[in-house]
Amino acid sequence: MRIGFCVPQFGRAAAHVEDTMRFAAGAEERGAASLWTGDRLLAAVDPRVGYGGGPGIPEEFRAAHDPLALLTAAAAVTTRVTLGTSTLNAPWYPAALLARHALTVDRISGGRLLLGLGTGWSPEEYDAVGVPMRERGARLDECLDVLSAWWHDDPVQVDGTFQTIAPSHVTVKPHGIPVFMAGFAERARRRIAERADGFLPVVVPGTPDLDAAVNAPWQALRDAAGDAGRDPSSIGAALRVNPRAGDSVESIGETLHRVAEQTDVEHAFVDLMYLAGDADAALELVSAVLDAAG
Repeated sequence: MRIGFCVPQFGRAAAHVEDTMRFAAGAEERGAASLWTGDRLLAAVDPRVGYGGGPGIPEEFRAAHDPLALLTAAAAVTTRVTLGTSTLNAPWYPAALLARHALTVDRISGGRLLLGLGTGWSPEEYDAVGVPMRERGARLDECLDVLSAWWHDDPVQVDGTFQTIAPSHVTVKPHGIPVFMAGFAERARRRIAERADGFLPVVVPGTPDLDAAVNAPWQALRDAAGDAGRDPSSIGAALRVNPRAGDSVESIGETLHRVAEQTDVEHAFVDLMYLAGDADAALELVSAVLDAAG
């Protein structure tokens, strides 16, 4: 199984963003298969919706950096690792600009970008970018239309609800950017089955039932893809492992072992946000987790 890691991006690590390239190069050298970034804009003081259904927002989200900018930095100092977003909140962005930005990262990296998309959960973040949160699903659908046209067609033309692209020449195309998506609502799962290359399940170390967390939803998505006329095997997966503060390297390694044994997942990545506050600590954990999972 390929094992990757999230780039130090949030919380204490955000103050050391200049170490992004050193971390990326060091993680690849140690054997990481992929590097990932997330998408947080701000942490509301009095949030209308808390993180993960809780009452507030983790302190780590009070500082963050741009996900595609960090992957561009990582691309410049690596040659092998996949570069992924998990997840980028697509409705926040003008779709044509997102298509161009992703294409540029893909070309700089030699075709290593995996674009993971979602819709986010924070009303305050939607307010800050001037996008009505109630439109997030429709905007994501239209964003997928724009990405497909921008990356494959010439001329490009989109007549949408939120953006219109007159027939236009866009001659540089990506090597091929797989689009994975997250989401648990029925519409989100249908979107993945009908339009995505894969999905982004999440577990924490010690998750007792990997069938319920990974295998069952993945199979349901494959079945739905078949019903939509797609090849069910075309729906891949990249599993995010979210350690909590205090989780041990041993528990992370044990979970990765069980994932390899009990699921068909071939690519997992570990978020070190709660465990490492700078690049040096993160690189030590990269080595330790890879050893524990080996």
